[in-house]
Amino acid sequence: MFEPYYFSDEHLSQLAGTSRDRFRSAEPFPHAVFDDFLPEWVLEQVVTEFPQPGDGPWTRFDRSTSKKLASEGDSLFGEFTRHLLAQFNSAAFLGFLDRLTGIDGLVPDPYFEGGGLHQIEQGGFLKVHADFNWHQKLRLDRRLNAIVYLNKDWQESYGGALELWDRQMTRAVTEVLPVFNRFVVFATTDFAYHGHPEPLACPPDRTRRSLALYYYTNGRPAEELSSEHSTLYQRRPGERQGRTRRTVERVTPPVLLDAARNVRRRAQAL
Repeated sequence: MFEPYYFSDEHLSQLAGTSRDRFRSAEPFPHAVFDDFLPEWVLEQVVTEFPQPGDGPWTRFDRSTSKKLASEGDSLFGEFTRHLLAQFNSAAFLGFLDRLTGIDGLVPDPYFEGGGLHQIEQGGFLKVHADFNWHQKLRLDRRLNAIVYLNKDWQESYGGALELWDRQMTRAVTEVLPVFNRFVVFATTDFAYHGHPEPLACPPDRTRRSLALYYYTNGRPAEELSSEHSTLYQRRPGERQGRTRRTVERVTPPVLLDAARNVRRRAQAL
């Protein structure tokens, strides 16, 4: 058994109230960064349970666009980690996100499609990209990313900072070092370009660890509508990456996805 942790509605409401203007006006796209977001003992338990790269059925990505490890579903979650992630999917936390971002009717992902536990080893990276925008099983639009970093005594020389790039892909406007108990939340659109594109330079016995959660809505603003797609990788200035500026990884044939989007648009117009 373990001591449970539950978010405080009062604390989260106050935090959202003092941070919402900062989130909505942030550049290059809406985001906010919070340090010491959780009681330290909470994340200590998550770190204790966090599996090593060789433990359990990690999904391993080893591509030109990403070199990382990710959980699939919740099979890698420890007992306390499972409890904590349920709190991030709770009504209290969804209310906080609603007030912070102004996005109403957010829905969590109980399947942890792409979310859950993330881990990057020495030499790993994640090229700059915009995220997939459609949850196939839930049939919902992706709207927010939330990340909790778990890296104690992380040195700037290790790299691994989360970079937020401008829409024109000319520069990284903001960099967020992945230090212990730092929480980041940002809006996801086709132009919310982010990543940590340089290979990780941490010692071989260290990894860059995080918890990732994604949130959805039934529909999105008309100005953000686009065809359903998987990850949209971007090329930085001077970087070679395939034949085109934008590399698209689709999981469903584009013609079917475009047709589905058109059906949804017509339905919303009725």
